[in-house]
Amino acid sequence: MNPRSITEQYASKHGKIYWLLHDSSVIAWRNLLRFKRNPEVLFFDVVQPIIFILLFAYVFGGAIDVGDSSYRSFLIPGIFVQTIAFAGASAAIGLNADMNSGIIDRFKSLPMNTTGVLLGQNLADLVRSVITLFIMSLTGFAIGWRISGGFTNAVIGYLLLLAFGFSMAWIGSTIGLSVSSPQVASTAGFAWLFPLTFLSNAFVPTETLPTWLRFFAEWNPITSIVAAARYLFGYPMEVAPDAPFSLQHPIITTIIWLVVITAIFMPLAAKKFRKATSR
Repeated sequence: MNPRSITEQYASKHGKIYWLLHDSSVIAWRNLLRFKRNPEVLFFDVVQPIIFILLFAYVFGGAIDVGDSSYRSFLIPGIFVQTIAFAGASAAIGLNADMNSGIIDRFKSLPMNTTGVLLGQNLADLVRSVITLFIMSLTGFAIGWRISGGFTNAVIGYLLLLAFGFSMAWIGSTIGLSVSSPQVASTAGFAWLFPLTFLSNAFVPTETLPTWLRFFAEWNPITSIVAAARYLFGYPMEVAPDAPFSLQHPIITTIIWLVVITAIFMPLAAKKFRKATSR
């Protein structure tokens, strides 16, 4: 009996959705065990944003005017978003490393849902992001940041950040499946994120940017998620009456961006993965 017949029988036993979720959970657990065996990966994931927080809060904070709010209250949501975006991009490295190590070839010989490999990878990265957010929040509290928007809004804020990370992971997966090596995946996965992050309101108000950059910054998905996080954590920025929709309604804009990004890159990553594993 060929592998395809085995897979079809396997899927028909409980239904494709059941096995997709089952296989995704197995792959997610496998990837989480890798973090457990290599804790230095998670350690350096956390150290970098902590360094960013301390540098911007203590070195640059006094030089950046954000109006009536303290710069630390302004900064922390921006660091959250930057870190979550970078964590999503790291999916490119992990997935490409698996493709080159031969483990995906072993998965191909098993009666499993191939999309579950991608979903499991991204779910594991989501758990990793939860840990990172927790430690970063403690760092924020240590330097004076507080959540003043209420418990419910704070929960929504953290869920929105995680949803953003999940959508960014599909971009990372697509990149990881499009390049030849983990080294290239590392460069390709992060190179486009640096300008996207710094051409936003993550570290400075968009009003301080040159006019020709401001339009891009105002409609940048990073800008909307940062503005939404600031609002939900209790530090909304004043918005001019003629400000674009993305700044006046950052939560709605963020949800639209999340749906669009996931709708484009999730099937694209799945298609590239099926093509790569069919060789």
